[in-house]
Amino acid sequence: MGITLSLASVEVAMLAGVRVAAFLVIAPPFSHRGIPNRIKAMLAVALGLLAGPRAAEAAGPQIGTAMASGTAMFVGDLVLQVVIGLALGFLVSLTFAAVQAAGNLIDLFGGFQLAQAFDPMMQTNGAQFSRLYTMTAIVLLFASDAYQLVIAGLVRSFEALPLGTPLNLAAMAQAGTEGLTQLFLAALQVAGPLIVVLFLADVGLGLLTRVAPALNAFALGFPLKILMTLTLGVTAYTALPTIVAALTGTAVTRMLEVGQ
Repeated sequence: MGITLSLASVEVAMLAGVRVAAFLVIAPPFSHRGIPNRIKAMLAVALGLLAGPRAAEAAGPQIGTAMASGTAMFVGDLVLQVVIGLALGFLVSLTFAAVQAAGNLIDLFGGFQLAQAFDPMMQTNGAQFSRLYTMTAIVLLFASDAYQLVIAGLVRSFEALPLGTPLNLAAMAQAGTEGLTQLFLAALQVAGPLIVVLFLADVGLGLLTRVAPALNAFALGFPLKILMTLTLGVTAYTALPTIVAALTGTAVTRMLEVGQ
């Protein structure tokens, strides 16, 4: 028994697999270095084969015309799919960076920033809350099957941005600008209440120092702020499942908007 594969279907699968592979390199949770590269490559091949028929149907005769133009055109299409995959992955990573940014704000105002260290898994510098929030977000993406929504959004991008269609730079720039704005807004929404409490604590310690300088209130303030950060940080931590679910929907929507 022999299996016959048309050259067009193989080329479509290759183009789709290249976009998926570029996406997995930069988009969370698959970008985490704890996931072996073999798994990423196998997942890219599998998703490329599964998304191939859908991608060919969405591209229509345009993809066949591009393939018939020769090797140079096909190599150019491969490079284009790499750029598109990286762009979509960047939008997803920009969306979920709000969790890490919220952790950084808590570390900064809580005094934990002095103990920051390099995280080889995430390739970033961060202190305790930053790393805790980032790892929790990755765990929640896998535990709640939210990663499946991210993959589904990537597969749907073949309809919003078919093979052979160049990336809309204007839409990409607008999505990146909105994503950066929403990053700061979401980080403040997560860490804002705790930041306000810590700021008021600093103000209170400053007033206490003015009233009774001999008490050395700021020396007492460091353990007090650590206690308040650990106590009140639990409130923001328990809200992470809802936040990750909302960020997942935002990331998928932002990916699809690039092709419009």
